[in-house]
Amino acid sequence: MAEERQPRRDDRPKRDGGRPPRRDDRERDRDRPRQESNVEIDLAKLCSDSLYLDNQAHVLVARLHDMDSGTRSQLRRLYNAVRRACRAPESERQHEFVMFRARLAYTLARHSLRSLDPLEKLLLQVTRKNELAAYERFRDLFEAIIAYNE
Repeated sequence: MAEERQPRRDDRPKRDGGRPPRRDDRERDRDRPRQESNVEIDLAKLCSDSLYLDNQAHVLVARLHDMDSGTRSQLRRLYNAVRRACRAPESERQHEFVMFRARLAYTLARHSLRSLDPLEKLLLQVTRKNELAAYERFRDLFEAIIAYNE
């Protein structure tokens, strides 16, 4: 009597349509420059320069692709929390962002998303500054990250 074979994890269809990575994909990844590990985002420059915001979003998304396996749904969930915190009344806004920082730290640790550490550092600066413009720029940066990650 033949034993019935249990499905293994390797037998499941792949998310990207099942095709194995092509040789040119691997070469492209190998040729891509590694992002530096200590990325610092300057809050004052972020608030005053839109191109700087755009460049930092590109850098963070490239780091995310190089270093981590973060999912779009994780990023969308975090972005929705940022949007809710921005819409909070002025008296509650700082508290909402402090709580978001705790959620962000948990998510980064839980899913090993070390590429987004600069966001956590920037969020600390934003909550200390406690200005609407800084909160909105942080939201804009997060929105750009979502857009470039798609």
